[in-house]
Amino acid sequence: MSFRPAAELAGGRNVRWQALEGDGLEHLTLRAGTNGLRADSVLIGERDGQHYGATYRIDCDPDFTVRAFEVATTDGRRLAMTRRDGLWHDSERGHLPAFDGCVDIDLSGTPFTNTLPIRRCAWQPGQQRRIAMLFVPFDSFEPFVTEQVYTCLAPNLFRFETADGSFTAELPVDEDGLVMDYPSLFQRL
Repeated sequence: MSFRPAAELAGGRNVRWQALEGDGLEHLTLRAGTNGLRADSVLIGERDGQHYGATYRIDCDPDFTVRAFEVATTDGRRLAMTRRDGLWHDSERGHLPAFDGCVDIDLSGTPFTNTLPIRRCAWQPGQQRRIAMLFVPFDSFEPFVTEQVYTCLAPNLFRFETADGSFTAELPVDEDGLVMDYPSLFQRL
């Protein structure tokens, strides 16, 4: 299986997703640079009766390994973390050893972070991987470790599962590994 080379994103790619639960929209710009990739995104919407506005930036190596990310809301909450030599740090607490086993991140408000393990790993149809994720819920911004299971069903189709089996979704992806449809949560516009 092969995706379009990350270097072909040098001119940038804009993608939008609509939230299927509540009211919401995300606009993502993904571009390749000399040192890797950068994803910049804006999210607005309403969930569980609460309106929200947020931005995030994720910097990755050319293979989609996360180096740093920042998430901020329009009401002033912010979380920024970097990964250096396999260790996670933030500006307030320093080294955060609880996350050292995590390579990928999952930001709860976006389907983009599913792209990270899909693009970072080499896949064959039928192959399954259990991945420790640094998960950031948008309601609290308090990260924690969660395990997720990805299975390559076909060259552009992956099954995503929570490790406890409480949620499963089949995710079709495009030539860049970006989610097209995330049943019950997001749909590409």
